[in-house]
Amino acid sequence: MLGPLALVTCFLLGCSAPQIVKSTLVLPIPMQVSYESELGIARLGQMLNSPGLTPQQRAELFFQRGVIFDRVGLRAMARLDFNRALRERPDFADAYNLNGVYLTQNQDFDEAYESFDSALELAPDYSYANLNRGIALYYGGRPALAVSDLKLFLDEEPTDPYRVLWWYLALEKVDAKAALKTLKLYQAQYASDDWSWDLINLYLGTINEEQLLDRIVEESVDNQELAERLCETYFYLGKRAQHNNEYQQAEVYFKLAVATNVYDFVEHRYALLELDLITEEAEGFTLIE
Repeated sequence: MLGPLALVTCFLLGCSAPQIVKSTLVLPIPMQVSYESELGIARLGQMLNSPGLTPQQRAELFFQRGVIFDRVGLRAMARLDFNRALRERPDFADAYNLNGVYLTQNQDFDEAYESFDSALELAPDYSYANLNRGIALYYGGRPALAVSDLKLFLDEEPTDPYRVLWWYLALEKVDAKAALKTLKLYQAQYASDDWSWDLINLYLGTINEEQLLDRIVEESVDNQELAERLCETYFYLGKRAQHNNEYQQAEVYFKLAVATNVYDFVEHRYALLELDLITEEAEGFTLIE
């Protein structure tokens, strides 16, 4: 009979694959759609049917509803509302930004760049458009340009380890030695006791995976916080496994990140994209054979 970890492995990889889920595996209860989100969608729908709304008001309501759709994983509905918001208000930088995120997830990179460019033309100080354009450039195979955008985003808040990690992931594609050296410098200069800096420590090898997961379990105050932290952690563990050529382990980690259902986290979005890329690569390899 298969043990519980082996059963999880079969779910993640299929029983024909090597059983490589580690004993340190931690699983939250997957996040569920909240009553507040369902009610918010219903209320915004009613408000959109109100007579006398201006284009500005309709654009804002479409955008707010799109954000909630995004939060609960209804990606097609979210993107539809963001596009509706832009039709009502063509100068809506926030809508261009989130539309660009969806275009990136769909690997429509040229259109994504245009969307982020529009957001930044309308709001030059919109730093999250720099982040999202940087990520699009990273996945679009333009790491040098990605480094530039992600460094701009990092410079606004160098004490944020997530900003450090995304910049590091892009720089690693350009100059791996320089990336590791600079990662050490940021850790030495800006690290705090916040648990998220342990993600950097993991990449630097000063802690191991088990220590990181133990701390997350011990310090998470409820299941939501546990799910959010594990979504982030499993994504970065997946990227680390990729770097170490542990491709099956990386796939497991990305699936674990997705399984948290924290739909609106950057790490959840791009864990899905990573899995799409893995599938496409496998299909391409099969065709070549």
